[in-house]
Amino acid sequence: MSSPQLLAPQLSAEEVLRTARLDADGAYRDLSRFIIRIAREPDGWHVDFELKDKAARGGGPHYIIDPDTGVILTKRYEQ
Repeated sequence: MSSPQLLAPQLSAEEVLRTARLDADGAYRDLSRFIIRIAREPDGWHVDFELKDKAARGGGPHYIIDPDTGVILTKRYEQ
């Protein structure tokens, strides 16, 4: 008889957001220019930093973060 596997609880939106903000702060420094959108999708947490000023050039970082480990699976910077 096999023992039941314990599943780690999935990370909360706050925990995932902390990971994304730490990385984004290193690349962009001033995050006050962005609106942050976060959504749990089948492939992980999606965290997108969108410019508040739609007329501004550039953009923010975009992440997909593993919901179990908090590891950044993909990231893309728009600067």
